[in-house]
Amino acid sequence: MAEPSPPPASNAGLRILLSKDRPAPSPPPTAAVSSHADRDRIIGVFRSALSRNEPPETFSLQTVQEAIKPQKETVLVLEENQSLENALRTLLQELVSSAVQSGKKIMQYGNSLDSGESNCPITRLLDIVLYLCERGHVEGGMVFQLLEDLTEMSTIKDCKDIFGYIESQQDVLGKQELFGRGKLVMLRTCNQLLRRLSKANDVVFCGRIIMFLAHFFPLSERSALNIKGVFNTSNVTKYEKDAMDGISVDFNFYKTLWSLQEHFSNPALTNTNPAKWQKFSSNLAVVLSTFEAQPLSDDDGKLNNLNEEEDAAFNIKYLTSSKLMGLELKDPSFRRHILVQCLIFFDYLKAPGKNDKEGPTGSMKEEIKSCEEHVKKLLEIIPPKGKEFLKSIEHILEREKNWVWWKRDGCLAFEKPPFEKKPGQAGGRKRKPRWRLGNKELSQLWKWAEQNPNVLTDPDRVRMPSITEYWKPLAEDMDPSAGIEEEYHHKSNRVYCWKGLRFSARQDLDGFARFSDYGIEGVVPSELLPPEVNARFSSKPAEKVKRTRREDSKGMSAQPKEQQVAATPETDGGGSGGDPEEGAAPMDSDNGGVEDSQKRSPGEVSGPESGQCEPEADADDNVKTETTSTARLELRR
Repeated sequence: MAEPSPPPASNAGLRILLSKDRPAPSPPPTAAVSSHADRDRIIGVFRSALSRNEPPETFSLQTVQEAIKPQKETVLVLEENQSLENALRTLLQELVSSAVQSGKKIMQYGNSLDSGESNCPITRLLDIVLYLCERGHVEGGMVFQLLEDLTEMSTIKDCKDIFGYIESQQDVLGKQELFGRGKLVMLRTCNQLLRRLSKANDVVFCGRIIMFLAHFFPLSERSALNIKGVFNTSNVTKYEKDAMDGISVDFNFYKTLWSLQEHFSNPALTNTNPAKWQKFSSNLAVVLSTFEAQPLSDDDGKLNNLNEEEDAAFNIKYLTSSKLMGLELKDPSFRRHILVQCLIFFDYLKAPGKNDKEGPTGSMKEEIKSCEEHVKKLLEIIPPKGKEFLKSIEHILEREKNWVWWKRDGCLAFEKPPFEKKPGQAGGRKRKPRWRLGNKELSQLWKWAEQNPNVLTDPDRVRMPSITEYWKPLAEDMDPSAGIEEEYHHKSNRVYCWKGLRFSARQDLDGFARFSDYGIEGVVPSELLPPEVNARFSSKPAEKVKRTRREDSKGMSAQPKEQQVAATPETDGGGSGGDPEEGAAPMDSDNGGVEDSQKRSPGEVSGPESGQCEPEADADDNVKTETTSTARLELRR
């Protein structure tokens, strides 16, 4: 028997209880509806603006103000920019869909064939947004986002036309206010295009994109550089491993030649692995000896003249079939390709900035040098114009070293900001200013002194030290108890001594005079020296100087004696010379002179005693001279 169903009243009551616990229902999503309505309104405003035949400058800002109604009159805030960008991306997608359905190219959709005027709505939309971004009314990266969406929605043929528009607006897109906001988006757009293109069929288009990036981005842009120096190891050269029948070329040489490509594709492994380096050097020696044993003639160079056949200079990759080995050996371009690869390989091994661990060892350096010289000799003899070709390669490799150094130094910017002229510099040639005291520094110093009259009386200003203060360090070093070594002695400092002599010459002439007798230590004031040191410098000067002064005083005492002898006949009044009294005077005077000489002789022979002062010696000489003069006068009487 079936179980009876519960009464409906109980179910109704249960529903009532659950509805009480349930939260109040949320209001309908009117915000989403309003956002879609706003987007549709913005799209409608811009659709009507695209049909106008006026330049974008006349109505672009008015269109934005009508569509968005911004809080500010000329600049949109973040939320307003976001809503405008979403609406414009939706409008662009609708325009592209209409162009695809019409069967026309995207960038030619809407053009009139009869009038020949360009009325493409997609181009008009891009021009309007580009003008708004350039003037700063909307966010600067909005036009780059529209270009990225446009390339993603287009085929390769349409992308060529779109990229033509990008190239035509390159100067505007490259401005600093736009470049800083959209450079990453543009880089991503170009890289996505390069991935979609075929390197064999779309070579020209790939070159256009790369050239645009080279002009659009600065030369020091790190995103375009291989900073770490990673090698393209996916480029593998495949060649035959087993010999084929009917081949006249030495198959061992064939494998030796093409095995060099394994080392050229990844030089880092060869540099760090000694076994691989030995294998490479032995294989390279075989190849170089073969090239040298089979030199090319001028006729071989004429058959493959690169100046006449330009197509021969654009070989992407040589074929590795063993059947072509004989023809490739006779091709000067093929030999040059192999030898130039060797020079590039050696240049990497000798790359600047490598330390001892990364660089080659001593024996490896010698092998690299000998192989490099051998390769250059072979390049010189390959016709045509072998020497000119080698000079060009050497010049390129030398420039490559500068490039390597620049990358290792952090890719510093090459561009420098332009020099901004001041408003006063625009009116012709500026005359040099005339300064009161000859130059700017002295004039400012003089003016500063006038404005600060109390600077000379300031107790804290720097002053010239006194003699006592200046010579105090040297006096401390002269104390034997200090134990100062000769190397650290102040008298060994030539600048210190020179300054001290200048101070002494101005403030202490007595001390400055002692420099000739005792050197720099004699200039030090005596009150600063210890007693035992001061005793050395208080003694009399050298004996030679004092002896000279004694001889001068002796000459002065001899002059009165000669005058007395000459004056004797005049005092006699002409009398006879036989008078014994009168004739005794000269004899006595001579005896007196002998006695004086005997009195002076001990002093002259023995010299002054140690410690005797110079003024005392002069005083003794004066006393003796006065005594002799008195004796002569008494004899005359």
